[in-house]
Amino acid sequence: MPELPEVETVRAGLAKSITSATITGIKIHDARSLKRHLSGPSDFKKKLIGTKVLDVVRRGKFLWLPLEAGETALVGHLGMSGQMLIRTPDFPEDNLNRVTIEFESKNGKPFELRFVDQRIFGSLAIDDLVPTRDGGAGGFSAGKNRAKSWQNMIPVSASHIARDPLDEAFDQDAVVEKMRTKRSGIKRVILDQNLVSGIGNIYADESLWLAKIHFDRSADGISKGKLTELMEISKQVLSAAVEQGGTSFDEQYKNVNGESGYFSQQLFAYGQTDKPCARCQTPIRRQAWANRGSHFCPKCQRPS
Repeated sequence: MPELPEVETVRAGLAKSITSATITGIKIHDARSLKRHLSGPSDFKKKLIGTKVLDVVRRGKFLWLPLEAGETALVGHLGMSGQMLIRTPDFPEDNLNRVTIEFESKNGKPFELRFVDQRIFGSLAIDDLVPTRDGGAGGFSAGKNRAKSWQNMIPVSASHIARDPLDEAFDQDAVVEKMRTKRSGIKRVILDQNLVSGIGNIYADESLWLAKIHFDRSADGISKGKLTELMEISKQVLSAAVEQGGTSFDEQYKNVNGESGYFSQQLFAYGQTDKPCARCQTPIRRQAWANRGSHFCPKCQRPS
């Protein structure tokens, strides 16, 4: 599943083309990709065509396009394999394209946003915007001055999601204090999107390896200083992955230009089973955990 670096890479790519562009048409090739738009495909088209997109905003793994027509947004969730591709109208049709949104740029040039999704776990939907709980910006890139109401709002469907480590309003001290009260394994805690968003399996394993913390160590037994270090490392890992365009292991994740990310070349733990640990040369192990796997060094990351 795309995590924060992949979604941020998509957000940044979309923002360059879509900000201030106007939606001129919509082609729905597979209505299953609109499953979260409960009013149906006709309503989806009616509310979007003729509307200008104000920006592209992200919180954690959620992505939305605030719309000029009222306090609403087009919300996109990539699910397991969703892609948002920017194409010229004459670009050959993309395989597994579920929805095509036609745009006219602020310079009058036509282009398309194609929502490609192999497994159809992702979705597009129009959602109302509501004020953020803390009064801050809705998410990453919601504008520096935040003089407009939509900049301090978030889609209802994403309003329960906590801020992520790259968000300027992320309160690391408060998050660490909450982590210290959790009697669950630390990996489960940092994957809790209601506590800290954007971190998924890949970047959890990488952060824990760098911090030398075993994934199943109880969070309430880890010192405040060590938890703070883990959050700082997580921020560094996420930032480094964004710089590399995210992590691609197959064709399921691409940026808006259809290109792969390259952070997989810098992974120390995730996907490195049986390879020597970069610190101690002990083979990296993979252990089944919560219907997925955890990658760790049995020597550097001891359970206690």
